[in-house]
Amino acid sequence: MLASFDLDGVSGDPELARLVKFAAKLCDAPSASVSLVEEVRQRFIASEGLDISETPRSTSFCAQTMLGDDLLEVLDAATDARFQDYALVREASHLRYYVGAPLISSEGAPMGALCVTDTTARTQGLSDLQREGLIVLAEAVKRRLEAHRQAHLAVFELKESAERVQFILDGVPDIAWSAAPGPVFDNFNARFTEVTGGAPPSSVDDWRAFIHPDDFEASSVKFEEAISTASEFADEWRLRQADGSYRYVISRAVPSTDDPATARWFGTLTDIDDRYRMSQERELLAGELAHRIKNIFSVITGLISLRSRGDDANQKFAEELNTNLRALARAQEFAMPVSGSRGETLADLLRVLMAPYGADSSDVVSITGDNVNFGGGAAIPLALIFHELATNAAKYGALSAPAGRVAIDIAEAGDEVVITWRESGGPETAEPQETGFGSRLISMAINHQLGGTMTQDWQKSGLIITIRVPRERLTQ
Repeated sequence: MLASFDLDGVSGDPELARLVKFAAKLCDAPSASVSLVEEVRQRFIASEGLDISETPRSTSFCAQTMLGDDLLEVLDAATDARFQDYALVREASHLRYYVGAPLISSEGAPMGALCVTDTTARTQGLSDLQREGLIVLAEAVKRRLEAHRQAHLAVFELKESAERVQFILDGVPDIAWSAAPGPVFDNFNARFTEVTGGAPPSSVDDWRAFIHPDDFEASSVKFEEAISTASEFADEWRLRQADGSYRYVISRAVPSTDDPATARWFGTLTDIDDRYRMSQERELLAGELAHRIKNIFSVITGLISLRSRGDDANQKFAEELNTNLRALARAQEFAMPVSGSRGETLADLLRVLMAPYGADSSDVVSITGDNVNFGGGAAIPLALIFHELATNAAKYGALSAPAGRVAIDIAEAGDEVVITWRESGGPETAEPQETGFGSRLISMAINHQLGGTMTQDWQKSGLIITIRVPRERLTQ
């Protein structure tokens, strides 16, 4: 039984050739060979002094040798009943002397033999030294055959693994590719041709036929930069379809190493056209909605001003109500701008809300701390809270005095965000005896809308307020 490996890869091996040549010399014989016995034949994969490459298994000396566990030596095959009728003995080759060492695989399977032959019969067998030497040579032959087998198995397993990976990649909805250093694009899954109807590109410039003309230059520059630095790549562009239309994809690629000269690249193209167009439509609708909300705020403040004009009793109330509405409008514009990108961090929102009190142009109001993102749903309650705090500070606290200052600090604390409002340089403060509308408004916004808590420390040097809000509620 022959262990599995590629016999064609073994034939002509120079190491085996040297071993059989030395075996012949060791045994003072003109010929030697390494035979591997198959089901119906034996093949000589390395030989010295032989002009045949195979014989039938039925007349093979080595077929019997490999079934034993010691050397098989035949001094005169013509007089040996086991072999005298073999073609090699009776016909022109006139084989007379044979000695073979069995070749057994690491699993215990018989493979063949290392054999030495002569056309002259002998009266004496090999010496002990010769026998030992032939066994040692047979062990070297087995190691060489095992090395060939392992190499063959490694190649086979690698090929099989590659075929499995290719099978999986051909079944995924994304386009997948790989590239050798250069880059030279050397492998695509079947999805590429299915989508584009064309042959895969092999160079960056070949991609020009598949990327929208308005997108190619900018994206290729980004990719070349990623190649030169062996860094991850991601970009969005339009891919030409088989019917000539274009669809948006997100293109991602990663290098196998951080060495630009040797890194292979692996990438995917994911169709995002439907999502992209829906996003564009949502942005258009959001912009229209933001514009209408802004107009509504303007109409309401205009109506309030118009209705209170000339009415001293309602003028003060109207002014306070309008300042609240303007704060809400600023927060709304920040979270949902009519044009451009919306703000994302809490500090940016607070700067917008505190701008009327000097947050942008002086050191009267300072905003420091961690960069914390917030969601659009938190903009309105935050606007109510900090507009009320600033209004109170301007009337009774630090912002009512020339030397007054307000410091706002933002800190992440586990699952919470802690906002500290600290006043200084203003008049002495004391806790009020009654709770006004503004305080109730702040409490409602913090407790009910943001799910947080607030503590107040009425120090003589200035009010300190600590607001704790769950991060999850802040980012909604």
